[in-house]
Amino acid sequence: MVIYGIYIVSKSGGLIFNYDNNVPKIETEKKFSYPLDIKLQIENKKIIVEFGQRDGIHVGHVLYAVNGVPVTGRQMDDGQDALEFLDKKENYPVTLKFGPSQLSPEPKTSGIEVLEADTFRLNCFQTLTGVKIMIVSDPHQTGVEILLKRIYEIYADFALKNPFYSLEMPIRCELFDSNLKNILEQIEKSGIANI
Repeated sequence: MVIYGIYIVSKSGGLIFNYDNNVPKIETEKKFSYPLDIKLQIENKKIIVEFGQRDGIHVGHVLYAVNGVPVTGRQMDDGQDALEFLDKKENYPVTLKFGPSQLSPEPKTSGIEVLEADTFRLNCFQTLTGVKIMIVSDPHQTGVEILLKRIYEIYADFALKNPFYSLEMPIRCELFDSNLKNILEQIEKSGIANI
């Protein structure tokens, strides 16, 4: 089973618990010569790879830096337009840093249950009290809904029943942490049907 992360959000929208389960942020930095053998375009105010994959750089990855200068939107931090800089032959060879795009919330939505992408799936369970439990997992992982409900049981048993825990505050409870880790270990060993 591949579970990348678990997040619990309070009804007011504050993150009260997060657990990253072995998710390294993979950034790839490569030296390119003129002309670029990948096609870049602007999408959602970011420069992304539109065509061409190589050496860990994939379609959809975002341009983070040019020659070590961070890129925000279309602009490099030194004020130059990144696409214009990359169009000029005299600027080569050039070192580009790419990485995966980050999720961004969509305004005016009532909530999310599942968001599927090529590389991950985000499942969300919203409780009647407004607390949201989210799991980021492998897109082919099955039975995540069962795990969401089991995490909610652990939350109710070890966080809400803890006399030192206050609602809307981050969860700092060893019993909650250890039980959550035990379930994840159990799932990795014997599958989700055994929780």
